[in-house]
Amino acid sequence: MNQHRYILDPKGRKHTCISCGQKRAVRYIDKQTSQYLPDHYSRCDREINCTYHLNPYKDGFVKALEENGDLKRFLFPRTKGKETGNAKRQDLIKPSFTDKTVFIQTLTNYQSNSFCSFLINLFGSELTTTLVSKYFVGTSDHWPNSTIFWQIDTKGKIRGGKVMLYNPETGKRIKAPFNHISWVHSTLKDENYKLQQCLFGEHLLKTDPHKPVALVESEKTAIIASPYLPEFIWLATGGLSNFTLEKCKVLAGRNVALYPDLNAYDKWNNKALEFAHLAKFKISDFLETTATEEERCQGLDLADYLIRYDYNEYQFIQEYPSTIKQAA
Repeated sequence: MNQHRYILDPKGRKHTCISCGQKRAVRYIDKQTSQYLPDHYSRCDREINCTYHLNPYKDGFVKALEENGDLKRFLFPRTKGKETGNAKRQDLIKPSFTDKTVFIQTLTNYQSNSFCSFLINLFGSELTTTLVSKYFVGTSDHWPNSTIFWQIDTKGKIRGGKVMLYNPETGKRIKAPFNHISWVHSTLKDENYKLQQCLFGEHLLKTDPHKPVALVESEKTAIIASPYLPEFIWLATGGLSNFTLEKCKVLAGRNVALYPDLNAYDKWNNKALEFAHLAKFKISDFLETTATEEERCQGLDLADYLIRYDYNEYQFIQEYPSTIKQAA
């Protein structure tokens, strides 16, 4: 029996998550008064794509309440701008970082990594080794032959590792009988880990401060596109909802080309306009304008298009997806 006074709403009523903006958050409630705690004390049920969870027992709120202490720092005012409110709250939540020993132990056993097997079939061993080293791709035994995409920020801090499973022949994610996505800290059962994601490949920004950046949604796409279009530093948001102002601050002053997945063009275009003060964003409508209805149903992304060609010859192909225009 739960003896805590403050618990997640047992009725499971959903509210807007302050992190991802989706109506998927369950708020904490005071059992004695049946009143909600401030809205940031909640848990988003998008456990893979968002992971937001702030427990009032873990940040000192309950202790301060019981001791009649100063609650001002716990009672954040509502803000009109979702991004501004999120950024302030995220700044107050100190992120966790993965120990380098755990990280290093995953940088091996690539013969038991289905995504790496796919890359070898596509690019050969030498280039695959270069790409795996460049992006710090790891191997997990959470599921046999699964892959880790480590998120390392510009300071070299390891924010977290996303675990995914791929078909070694098609390069497609395994989604049956369930969607094979997890996080390293979840596989280690670290319930206190505070995940604050950064852009995948973000650590590469320091290698060339002036090189243009290309931003896609999928980690797989960023890695595959890198040898096809090497004039960019390829990064990934790691999810449709992860194209946020907070994560894009590292792109300040850069020239950034956006390659949204199918059906995400309008959303990314709006975001590019919203973040125009930060960087020079341009957006490609190549997939939107060229994809067939069948390809739309299949969820075609840039990587699916690129792998139709030999990367050594791709620069000579006329169907070059360079239809980049100013966000408008």
